[in-house]
Amino acid sequence: MPIAKKHKITSQPFSATQVAAANAAAAAEPTAKTRIDWSKGTLTLGGGVAATVAAVRRTRGPNKRPAKEQVAIRLDPDVLGAFRGAGPGWQTRMNAALKEWLASHPAKPKARAKSTV
Repeated sequence: MPIAKKHKITSQPFSATQVAAANAAAAAEPTAKTRIDWSKGTLTLGGGVAATVAAVRRTRGPNKRPAKEQVAIRLDPDVLGAFRGAGPGWQTRMNAALKEWLASHPAKPKARAKSTV
């Protein structure tokens, strides 16, 4: 499991003058022209606007129509190592290998349990 990196704080702390100005602006009654809608705001952890924009662009939204299903599966280390050792895209290659196997081995219907009723 990867360890979360600590974010570096790149901005300087606010001066007393800046804090006083912010408090005075916050105390003033907002007008319709100066009111800000904070519902779509983005919290920055440092790095400035460029770093925040880059981080927002990297995020993906939820998949509306997933084509695949996520499952947990146990594989032998040598099988997994062979696919991972071939480089990026190992999951796609493993999926293709499983599809190839399915094409050459048609599914047999399950035998139904006999009813004793």
